[in-house]
Amino acid sequence: MAKTDIAVAELIWNLIAGKTGNVSRTDFFPQKPAFDDYVPVQEAKEGQGHGEISLPRAVPENQGISSVRLTHFLKELAEKENTDIHQVLVARNGHVICECGFAPYQRGIWHASYSMCKSIVGMAVGMLVAEGRLALTDRVIDFFRKKNPLNLLRMREVTVEHLLTMTSGVAFRETGIIAGNDWVHGFLEAGLSGTPGKDFEYNSMNTYMLSAIVTELTGETLTEYLRPRLWEPLGIARIFWETCPMGITKGGWGLFLRPEDAAKLGMLYLQKGSWNGRQLVPAEWVEASCRPSAQAPEVMSTHGYGYQLWMGSREGSFNFNGMLGQNVVAYPDINLVVVTNAGSHDLFQNCELMGVIKKYFETDFNPPETLPADPAGFSLLCRTVEELEGKRNGFAGIREGGWSFGLRTGREGRKNGRTRRTCGRRMRREAETGFHVDGPSAAALHQECWMREGFLPLLDGRVYEMEQKHVGLMPLLMQVLHNNYTDGIRSVGFEMRGGVLHLKFLEGEEEKVLPVGFGQAAETEVSFGGELYRLGVSAQCRRDENGRSVLKLDIAFLEEACRRKLNLYFDGRNAERLEAVWDETPGRDVILEGLDTFLDTGGKGFLMNALRERGGVEVFQVLVERTIRPLCRGKLLSDEG
Repeated sequence: MAKTDIAVAELIWNLIAGKTGNVSRTDFFPQKPAFDDYVPVQEAKEGQGHGEISLPRAVPENQGISSVRLTHFLKELAEKENTDIHQVLVARNGHVICECGFAPYQRGIWHASYSMCKSIVGMAVGMLVAEGRLALTDRVIDFFRKKNPLNLLRMREVTVEHLLTMTSGVAFRETGIIAGNDWVHGFLEAGLSGTPGKDFEYNSMNTYMLSAIVTELTGETLTEYLRPRLWEPLGIARIFWETCPMGITKGGWGLFLRPEDAAKLGMLYLQKGSWNGRQLVPAEWVEASCRPSAQAPEVMSTHGYGYQLWMGSREGSFNFNGMLGQNVVAYPDINLVVVTNAGSHDLFQNCELMGVIKKYFETDFNPPETLPADPAGFSLLCRTVEELEGKRNGFAGIREGGWSFGLRTGREGRKNGRTRRTCGRRMRREAETGFHVDGPSAAALHQECWMREGFLPLLDGRVYEMEQKHVGLMPLLMQVLHNNYTDGIRSVGFEMRGGVLHLKFLEGEEEKVLPVGFGQAAETEVSFGGELYRLGVSAQCRRDENGRSVLKLDIAFLEEACRRKLNLYFDGRNAERLEAVWDETPGRDVILEGLDTFLDTGGKGFLMNALRERGGVEVFQVLVERTIRPLCRGKLLSDEG
């Protein structure tokens, strides 16, 4: 009976049972700062430190790319419903030629990179090899003999190169992060599930161990080691990389990075590791990294895996890839980099998002060095970016304490609705999250306006006590990834402040106040266990088939892939009862796909035996569905309106 299996089973049953607080065996400690307040790398002093260096900007045609082509590229990404694109940046010849944030996501803020940061760990390993402090043939156990692992004989064949190529065969996988604080010890004691060097098994703990080796060799965290060697030369100042409870940089995930800085990393490898005349990563290491060293399953990639990065389908291309749409796609033959952040439903690079990138930058695409100027095309690109970012037609966005929602006339509403629809799904989603109902029906608009102006003010001062107190505002997927579990929402309140509706969630002992935008997301910053996250909250009013008033909320975590969905149904003559239906995206499919790993044990695993005792796999799946999409009820506690 593996300790990790028991920990996983405990976590799952705790979540299903509605337990709150830290339900994993790993200690939680707050780490994540706010984006705006974070000046992490080094404070600039006389002769020390460094500043943030921006890449030069250029009109696309000056770098041989058509503005019209980029316009179509952005629109097609916006139309892909399962991609949920957040940010895009395209750079050629070292110049940014296109960048866009897709409302409510803004360009230029950092975003969770997930496994994309594995490629940065590969860079650090190459630096240590060049310094003569590390060799690919070094055995992993030789760095950690003081840990006294029980499986020294079995682990003795695992080398640094096996970690790099995901062929270690070590059984300690990502689920180990919830089994305790000492992940290095867990990795070394886990033993092998395969022969080292033989089969590809994607495992983020391989990358974590590379980060641990960096710390063992240097006495610094991976983040600290890279400061003078990568961050400062590239002018990367705003980053944050989580550590494990033992203080080791997570390596395989946990990095928040701006798209422009991610583009620099891709450009660095396009330039064979050289930057402004300085060789940051050895050229021979870059070349070795970008050659296939292992063959991954076709569902992940059809072109092979190098040193912590993926091969691409265009000749010589490669990809730093993170789940749910975090990518740095590099094309050496045309000196072009495409960076994406998204909330897609896909874990690896064989996905819808990559299909769009390939369509515009791979198939028969051989751009010249320059193109004739196209003012009309460039103007179209600029307008499209403004529309996708929600900056046209008076929508400048709402911040805490900003402008309130105002009643638009039918003519203005129809005009804004038409403008949004011209930009595909993204604009249609903005319409759905505002008060522009399906079609320009005057009756429908009248009902929406009545609910907004007549019903919502009645909620002012109301507080509903929740009967089920186990659900949190943070999506479940994020709770697991960041080991930051909810203390449970105890009450939901409403307040009109400056003409803006505010929702007040009492979660544990923390009150989380969310301004709500109608037509465009309202932006705010919320603390979750001492970690600060930026949120964009939008809403629409509806009536359901039973005539109940419904407030439909979309809560976007703007630095992450995840969104929280919440429908609030008001029942009774005086809306004295509240029903809250929760969901998240991406969530269900990703979580269930991860659980498949634990269920696929041939009927011999601890979790499978536990399932039989509790009613079988089918019952378990129903319980998981209810955990991911819970329903909670509340009763009116007070009405101070």
